[in-house]
Amino acid sequence: MADSNDDFGSTHWSVIHAAAQSASPQAREAMARLCAAYWYPLYAYLRRHPMTREQADDLTQEFFAQQFVTGKVLQGLDASRGRFRAWLLESLKNLVKNEHDRKTALKRGGVSPHLPLDFFDCAESRYLQEASSALSAEQLYEQAWVMTLLLKVRGQLRDKYVGADNAQRFDLLSAFLPGAGGGSQADAAAKLGLDANAVKQAVFRLRRDFGEALRAELTRTVPPDDVDEELKHLMEVCSW
Repeated sequence: MADSNDDFGSTHWSVIHAAAQSASPQAREAMARLCAAYWYPLYAYLRRHPMTREQADDLTQEFFAQQFVTGKVLQGLDASRGRFRAWLLESLKNLVKNEHDRKTALKRGGVSPHLPLDFFDCAESRYLQEASSALSAEQLYEQAWVMTLLLKVRGQLRDKYVGADNAQRFDLLSAFLPGAGGGSQADAAAKLGLDANAVKQAVFRLRRDFGEALRAELTRTVPPDDVDEELKHLMEVCSW
């Protein structure tokens, strides 16, 4: 049976709902992980809105500290109403609409969602790499969410391979996963000391495991009946 900490570490709808109604350390940890997962997509949306770096920093911090960490934004949350990321973005949009009534914004050093101090610099550096994109604010939010999701699933798989003492195999074969740069299977075979057919089969298994892990991750924040549609949407976003 899974440890309760592991349960709260996921982002399943039921866990999000429980976290919103609990002040336990496990709930706070779940909220912190959600902050880490969704901070950059929301920050990128605000930067493209457009806002300055300082404005986006302040408003993203305000959203998470005053709305998210307190659980206010999750009140009335209902898994049957759709995608969690859409719920978050709509909540942020509401905050932006009301911003003109606010005289001050939450400044650095205030209530923190327990993220590293260099998190803001990392978010801006990542945004600057995408600043030339012609995507709208909503599209950039979706793209940032997709890349965050793919990196998370990739990390989960790497941990599995490292645990089986196959870190080198994963690092070489992961080039053939969705969102990666690709490569030569012949080169991978030479470095791993395998024949071409063995590498082909290994890539097939890795892609299969990746697909299963991705589907499992999607079921955490979308209704089960929407997973196939969400996968289709993810592929469309990757083509932008």
